[in-house]
Amino acid sequence: MSNDNQNMNIPHTTVSSLVKDLTALYQGAVRSGLPFKDFPSPFLWGPPGIGKSDGVRELANELEKSTGKTVHVTDVRLLLFSPVDLRGVPIADEHRQFTNWLKPRLFEMDPSTDVINLLFLDELSAAPQSVQAAAYQITLDRRVGEHALPDNCIVIAAGNRTTDQSVSYKMPKALCNRLMHYVIESDFISWKHWALQNNVDRRIIGFLSFDNSRLCSEPESSDLAYTTPRSWVFVSNILSAACPVGGNVCEAHQLISACVGIDAALDFESWCQIYDALPAIDDIFHGTCNSYPKKQDQLYALATSLASAIASRGSQIRQEHLENACTYASKFPSDFAMAFFKDLNALDSISLKLMKCHSLHDWLSHNKQYL
Repeated sequence: MSNDNQNMNIPHTTVSSLVKDLTALYQGAVRSGLPFKDFPSPFLWGPPGIGKSDGVRELANELEKSTGKTVHVTDVRLLLFSPVDLRGVPIADEHRQFTNWLKPRLFEMDPSTDVINLLFLDELSAAPQSVQAAAYQITLDRRVGEHALPDNCIVIAAGNRTTDQSVSYKMPKALCNRLMHYVIESDFISWKHWALQNNVDRRIIGFLSFDNSRLCSEPESSDLAYTTPRSWVFVSNILSAACPVGGNVCEAHQLISACVGIDAALDFESWCQIYDALPAIDDIFHGTCNSYPKKQDQLYALATSLASAIASRGSQIRQEHLENACTYASKFPSDFAMAFFKDLNALDSISLKLMKCHSLHDWLSHNKQYL
């Protein structure tokens, strides 16, 4: 395996697919009583900001729901570590004849059977090689020196490829064969469902729904700011503080450009002007809005804005408001309506209320080709 190759002869997957696969694996291990050490540690390859860390946290949430156990995540950024941080500080024994090693805090894990520990070794490929040697021993042998991980610990590692224009060292072939490898790729649909449930600014979701290619770009060698799922979340946080919905996004141009680059910022700011012509969300919730825009870009903006407004209310949304929103969306062109209902179906917090929406059932009964 050569880390210089884009292909790498390993599966390419998305964060959501990876979480699904690993949840099934570890849930099966718990059900069958198999120790986690019997499975090779996953190694996640991919560019910065693609969502590897978020995927590990999502895996922890899914394992809690599927196993009923408490999952503790220990996130270790190896680029900031020294070998001493992993192996511990050497001290003389009481007879001053041998060396003992003080246990690093990352090995302080709850070994009880109602807990799963998830140790995430991030930026492994960028760490100094002396640190990598200790980290590899953790992934392979589940120990460093005399310090061992408990049996209820899952180890996952991640790093950038040498083609990702980041600091990265080649992995020894003998080590490659003792891990299971995945290349993590950008996937807009998965990211959109995540964004809706995590209160990402609705203007960003609408913009990226209209132009999926802007979610994650391949930077030029000289680019310092460029688009990734992580940088768009930065923009969302900036907008929530500096320019909430209804404000002039152009006033935050410098802040946005500093995260995603000037070109993407200008395109996003132009897109945000579309929101001025959109119907009021509250009018849709109250059933007093009967018209919708006909332009495709405005429909993208409206559909994602409405889905975001529903997601932000979650289980607190009133049944009649959800019913009115579904009635309104059922009048969209079929492809827009189907995309909207798929977004709602991905929101666990409203699933029970969504099942009671008569307008949704009516739309599905007349559009069975989309089922």
